[in-house]
This record gives sequence, structure tokens and C-alpha cells, in this order.
Amino acid sequence: MLAMLVCRHPGWLERHLGQLIAFLKCRGLVAAIGVMTVWSHVVLAQQPMPIIGFLGNASPNEYEIRLRAFREGLKTTGFVEGQNVAIEYKWAGGDTSRLQTLAKELVKHQVAVLVAGGGTPTALASKAVTATIPIVFAVSADPVELGLVPNLNRPGGNLTGISNLNVQMGPKRLELVRELLPGSTQVAVLLNPDHPDIGNSFLRGLEPVAKAMGFQLHIFRASKDDELDPAFSQIADQKMDALLIAPDVFFVTRSEQLAKISLRHAVPTIYTYRPFVAAGGLMTYSSDEDEYYRLVGTYAGRILKGDKPGDLPVHQSIKVELIINLKTAKALGITVPLSLLGRADEVIE
Repeated sequence: MLAMLVCRHPGWLERHLGQLIAFLKCRGLVAAIGVMTVWSHVVLAQQPMPIIGFLGNASPNEYEIRLRAFREGLKTTGFVEGQNVAIEYKWAGGDTSRLQTLAKELVKHQVAVLVAGGGTPTALASKAVTATIPIVFAVSADPVELGLVPNLNRPGGNLTGISNLNVQMGPKRLELVRELLPGSTQVAVLLNPDHPDIGNSFLRGLEPVAKAMGFQLHIFRASKDDELDPAFSQIADQKMDALLIAPDVFFVTRSEQLAKISLRHAVPTIYTYRPFVAAGGLMTYSSDEDEYYRLVGTYAGRILKGDKPGDLPVHQSIKVELIINLKTAKALGITVPLSLLGRADEVIE
């Protein structure tokens, strides 16, 4: 009965503590233990929940899959949003120039963990504003090359996170071009000049494989919305056989737009993540978003439980998925080989 009273009216125990102590002198140790147990539950209930700061480069609707997986990862470590952990979200809406300001706002909010969930720009912005708050990043490029950590196995400092294979899978996408379009020789590559670290890494992987396979690579660039359509017009005018888009956050946040433009200009395009192919893109071959962000959530939860980020090795998400839009292939006059369809994780018809 006492426990029920205290849980419903936690201030009651504080107001009547003197009377309760006098009562305990008459009742002895057993009652004291019971009251102390109730008091400890009240104190714990009144303690504020830890706060995770989540920095995203796009908008919430574009992160639906990622956020679901992130929360699932948190749950595996015992944390459920709204029950024993709070999450403060900051969204840049695709404007990377806002990221440092948003990261500073999360730091002022005294978050326990800062999740840089929007790729390389959010990771670099988070690193720039705090050297003490633990940061969990999610990036495509090599974290050591980016200067995020000095070592993958023992990151040290306040950063760790998850890297995926999207930059490294460029050569595999070239193999898919050859399998899908056996006579192709001219391949366009779309890069963001504002993020040369990702673009250069992506190209380094492509160039030797392209040479060995007899492909000629042609570089096109875009970093603003009004540059996308002209870039695709040039690609179509120059009769490129196929297009590979670098896994840059600027392009990721415009997956649906890129899919529609590529279909309008009849450019067979391979990119990353399901939203691109679901919106009409031809094919995606990329890291599995579910696994990728589930791991991010798991790392955030482990840090909340006491693990130090510097002791957590940077984990690489290795699960990949191949998704083909068969309707788009038919619209482009492409016959997808049965061998390729058989390997696909999903075929959209």
C-alpha cells in the first residue's frame, strides 16, 4: 500500500519523511528495508532519461527505413525511445552548410551520445564541435582517410561508428553494367565536387577495373539541384551506355529525384538504396540499410550502457542487396538476363 501511495504521489514521501522515521523505530528493520526500496524506486523514476542526439542530413520522411532500424538496434541493448531514452533530432533538409550549427545545438542540449546519421558531412560536423561527447558515425568512405579516427580497431578519442561498402562496391557495379549491357563501353560517373573525399575514393576503385574491362569512364559533376538535369542532359547527349552515381549524401537525399531524371533522359543508372529503384531507377547494388543502421543503434546503446567509443572498433556493415526495377528495364528496352534476376534480392515489376 505504501508503495502504491508513493508511486502515485512521489512528493508524499518527502513531506512525511519525519513521521515515517518515527514509525520505523517502532516497526523495526523489515519496514525500513521496505521503505528504502520504495524510496529508491521513486528516486530512479525521477531521474531524467539519457538523451541521444541524432543529426540527419535530410528530412525525417527520407530516414524512415534508417530510423526504424536504428531504434531496433537500440532495443537490442535495452533502450526504447520514450521509455528509458529520449532522442533529440536535428534535420538539415539536404543543406550541409547547416550541419555544424545543428551539431552545436545538440551539444548544448547535453546529449549523452551524438549520432552522426547522415554520412560523412554529419560525421565531420559532429567531430568539429565536440571532443568529449561520444559520437557514433555512419559513413561510406574510409573513416581513417576521412580523419575521423586514427585506427579502425582502436579508434581512441570520442568517435567510433559503422562504415558500409558503398564506395568499395563501385567495381562490382561495373561488372553489373557489363552483365546487363554486354556491348557497353562508355560509362558515365556522377560526382559531387563539394565532397572530393568520397568522389576520389570512388574513382580510385573504379579506374583500374574499368581499364581491365575495356570501359571508358566519363566524369560529370553536380552539387546543386539545378545542376542535376543539365548533367543528365549531357550524359544522354553524349550517348553514355550507363551511369554510376557516387554514394554521396547529396545524391542520397535526392534518390527519388535522380530516379525520375534518369528515366526521363533514358539513362540506365545504378545507384544505392531501395528508394532510388522504387522511384523508377534501374538498379541498386548497395549496403543493406536495415543492417547498417541497426548496427548504429546498437553502438549508441552500448555507449549509453558504459562502453567507451574509443574502445569500440569501427564496424563494417557487410550485407549487400541487389534490387532491379524490371518495369524500368523494359521502358529502356533492356532485357535483364535470367542469371541476374535470379541473384536479385528484390525485383520490382
